[in-house]
Amino acid sequence: MRRSRTLNEVVKNMRKHITAGETKEAEAMLPEAQKAIDKAAKRGIIKGNTADRKKSRLVAAILKAKA
Repeated sequence: MRRSRTLNEVVKNMRKHITAGETKEAEAMLPEAQKAIDKAAKRGIIKGNTADRKKSRLVAAILKAKA
């Protein structure tokens, strides 16, 4: 439960920063988000490919917001 909640909160906060155009803050949060995603995958909350996809999409969203 705790890992799932942490994962969702971190991803949600990053999405808020990205949609608000705050790319610097989103980039600063990226390592924390990747860590939460990896821990969730390690504990079996989400599958490995899902974790990779989430990380990839977060990075892509940041790059898109910067452009």
